[in-house]
Amino acid sequence: MHRQIAGRLTGRYTKWFVLGLWILVLFVAAPFAGKLTSVQDNQASSWLPASAESTKALDKLGAFQDQNDIPTVIVYERASGLSKGDLAGIATQVAKIQELDGAVPARTPQGDPLPPQALVQVSPDGQVAQAAVTFNFGSDGWNKLPDVAQQIRHIATIPGVTVHLAGPGGQAADSAEAFSGLDGKLLLFTVLVVVVILLVTYRSPTLWLLPVISAGVALTTAQGVIYLLAKYAGLTVNGQSQGILTVLVFGAGTDYALLLVARYREELRRHEDRHEAMAFALHRAAPAIVASASTVVLAMVCLLVAEMNSTAGLGPVAAIGIGVGLLVMLTLLPALLVITGRWMFWPARPRFGSAEPTAGGFWARVGGRIAARPRTVWVGTALVLAAASFGIVALNAHGLSTADSYTKEFDSIKGQKVLAAHHLADRSTPVMVVADAAGASEVKRAMTGVEGLGEPTGPVVKGGVAFLSAPLAEDPTSQAAFDTVDRVRASVHAVDGAHALVGGASATTADIEKASAHDNLVIIPLVLVVVLLVLMVLLRALFSPLLLIGTVVLSFGASLGVSSLLFKYVFGFAGADASLPLFVFVFLVALGIDYNIFLMTRVREETPAHGTRRASRIALGATGGVITSAGMVLAATFLVLATMPLVAFAEIGIAVALGVLLDTMVVRSVLVTALNLDIGSAIWWPSRLDRHPLREDEPDPTTLEGAPV
Repeated sequence: MHRQIAGRLTGRYTKWFVLGLWILVLFVAAPFAGKLTSVQDNQASSWLPASAESTKALDKLGAFQDQNDIPTVIVYERASGLSKGDLAGIATQVAKIQELDGAVPARTPQGDPLPPQALVQVSPDGQVAQAAVTFNFGSDGWNKLPDVAQQIRHIATIPGVTVHLAGPGGQAADSAEAFSGLDGKLLLFTVLVVVVILLVTYRSPTLWLLPVISAGVALTTAQGVIYLLAKYAGLTVNGQSQGILTVLVFGAGTDYALLLVARYREELRRHEDRHEAMAFALHRAAPAIVASASTVVLAMVCLLVAEMNSTAGLGPVAAIGIGVGLLVMLTLLPALLVITGRWMFWPARPRFGSAEPTAGGFWARVGGRIAARPRTVWVGTALVLAAASFGIVALNAHGLSTADSYTKEFDSIKGQKVLAAHHLADRSTPVMVVADAAGASEVKRAMTGVEGLGEPTGPVVKGGVAFLSAPLAEDPTSQAAFDTVDRVRASVHAVDGAHALVGGASATTADIEKASAHDNLVIIPLVLVVVLLVLMVLLRALFSPLLLIGTVVLSFGASLGVSSLLFKYVFGFAGADASLPLFVFVFLVALGIDYNIFLMTRVREETPAHGTRRASRIALGATGGVITSAGMVLAATFLVLATMPLVAFAEIGIAVALGVLLDTMVVRSVLVTALNLDIGSAIWWPSRLDRHPLREDEPDPTTLEGAPV
């Protein structure tokens, strides 16, 4: 019956209907897909849950400041010291900058206008001055910062004086530069990588077109759906999730395409009619592909329980991408393959009745080598992977300061370093405290003298709520600033009855790190349980799913361990984002389990006819090349992330790419096969295949007879 359904999808007439339907979908989705970047929300404050203290503080801070305000700091530096003429020129320039569209007039807490000179602060050594100007362009203001930054740089020029743009405004402008054209570059690099690998894999100048076209349709459709959900259903989408969507759809989609095309090529050797061959190929390959995609989707859905809104938002974004990719690869790709016919495989067209080359190929020979001493192979492999896992001790996943977040030094980072070097506190990102008006004086006393915190200002009282602020002595995104926030919280929370809440940019970032650490502890075990249940249902056994989960955890530990050493000693990264372990785990487990499924479903399919041990070698010979190619595609697409000027992107790309290569080259092909060959039919416990194995003894485990694959 399943074969009949598969046949209907790619029949002589229905194949054209499927093609026409996807052309229509593409025509509708493309305009929405092009708008996805416009609904991104990259503000850190929007990533946090309502339960975070900085979020609660933000609600009360609305009476004292507009949340759309963008404080911007202009940093002036002259090594020989700023002259009186320099300072007069700076004041004049600040006055001009305050006349720009969107600039918020500077006023005292009582509402009186401030002169430009009052906005300029000079360092104790007289070499540096900072001027703070606030801009407000409404909810879409962050997207206008690059243009404003250009105008400020045009105005702020003094001969012999170095000028930097820092603070949240400068950082936003630099971030816009870092993300400028990111989606286009990411897509271009990803497509190029996939094309090159498919050319090598298929050794055909034409066949690569069909998976790439299908992946492009899947990505455009998914982006269109996600745009509508972000625009009208409140889905959180940021630059990170959109970038991951691109590589995920192309990487996983191409994996599914490789598996289907490999099975179709097998069936073309057995069936003269290509429509019949595709029906059999879909019937036999679709269960593994559907199970693989379902596992990824379920793993991504687990992210919805995250405290971090950005992490919770990534779940639906990735799940939609995988779901659409699955649908395209099981409908559009088969239709294109059947429409184009055997000539697409040129020059190695699979002829009807020809021998299947995988029966005696490289991976079949590897299986023979493993079969000679399977226990020695799996024990040795497991020990090496376990040893590699110890590299995790080098991982410093406690967040990245602004200076450490990019792979190159942007202007805002230079400005921040200049301020710190000359003992000027960045007043654009102070610690902000709101409390009941009755306890305001005691809260101010509690803030005074806290290590790392400047002199508090205020309180300003509105509607029974008092507002106080104080500058930080360190980079607002550094661990030192987070420690200061913790000290301030401990101090003001001790004021009885004041109900003080500590917010501001540093508090928000600190709460993000804490929420990420919580998500790691909750989501990682949840994903493991979900994947285990899927494997149990798919393989109809308990022992083999537990074994496979063990290999997945081992693979994750080894990849993160080696990656941690690379980050610290090769690339020189200062640390890692707190969400890195979670993202790497979810992607490696969800995507790495694909290769488990591809291999083990084939083992189970061949076991009734050949026994578990022989079936394991047949499966390795038949799927080893496909799994290797799929792993190379997925690893290469994730590695594209490392070309972006963002440390978080680079670390995710490197760790996932390394993990996928370990999965395909070592864990699936060597470790799992060795376990199967050593344990035999017991891996299917407690299913019927264990209770009634076809045969327990295989006379010559080192030779693979020409069994059909």
